Amino acid sequence: MSSIFISNFSSSSFILTGFPGLEVDYLWLSIPFSSIYAMVFLGNCVVLHVIRTEPSLHQPMFYFLAMLALTDLCMGLSTMPTVLGILWGLIQEISLDSCIAQSYFIHGLSFMESSVLLSMAFDRYIAICNPLRYSSILTNDKIMKIGVTILCRSSLLIPPVIIRLKFLNYCRPHILSHSFCLHQDLIRMACSDIRFNSIYGLALVISNLLLDAVLILISYVMILHTVLAIASQEERLKSLQTCVSHISAVLVFYIPIIGLTMVHLFGKHLSPVVHVLMGNIYILFPPLMNPIIYSIKTQQIRKRVQRLFYCKRA
Repeated sequence: MSSIFISNFSSSSFILTGFPGLEVDYLWLSIPFSSIYAMVFLGNCVVLHVIRTEPSLHQPMFYFLAMLALTDLCMGLSTMPTVLGILWGLIQEISLDSCIAQSYFIHGLSFMESSVLLSMAFDRYIAICNPLRYSSILTNDKIMKIGVTILCRSSLLIPPVIIRLKFLNYCRPHILSHSFCLHQDLIRMACSDIRFNSIYGLALVISNLLLDAVLILISYVMILHTVLAIASQEERLKSLQTCVSHISAVLVFYIPIIGLTMVHLFGKHLSPVVHVLMGNIYILFPPLMNPIIYSIKTQQIRKRVQRLFYCKRA
């Protein structure tokens, strides 16, 4: 039966996986997912608007936050068509070219978010460990160069492994594990030699996600060493509180990645619903939570957001 079903699709198309076994409930499932996407767009747009229109927020820390919000916004835009398309019954398959393009944006934006979080860790390190030189080190020119470096790092290193997906022979069933396209999903269906994709892909993960995580950890070890040297307990707490939002954003980003990786590596026996759920958490949890975290934990953002909505009600 499945072979007949698959044969109805062209060889250059792939079947998207929604929530197996819950097809009759897709209309109901579309309500929370549509609400989540709406919150992702609203939350990140509000953060971007507040930072752009409030002169007092034109500081390095908030410039990096704007980069994070823009990355999260793009991540939502890159996955919304297929995720909601399945739940609304609009689409069931995706072409190879569209799948490759979507995987490029998903992986590129993941690397970009990791790079932005590393830059924010550097910002916190300078602010706490070298506060007198903060404004001279993180000038607008330096921040612009950091932003360009992040963009180049996340967009120019991926094409070799993504472009090669176009020339692989996909002879296994064209059924994706998620409602969006990932590089590891596509090479799993290939019968061609995938050693380059596997080795280069692993090198990208190590040189981006893993390296960034190690550098972020090192920066916080140095921050903690500096904070513990402060005599006043009140000043120690005040310094650490400026890092709470960033630490939360780092955990929100890396925990779903670790969870999805564990499911892919060791969860072959688990229900397909678990794979789909972890994939959606990986895609949607950081863009959803980051605006909430920074709106609650960062006093400057919280006050401006409250003022924005108060003015609208007035």
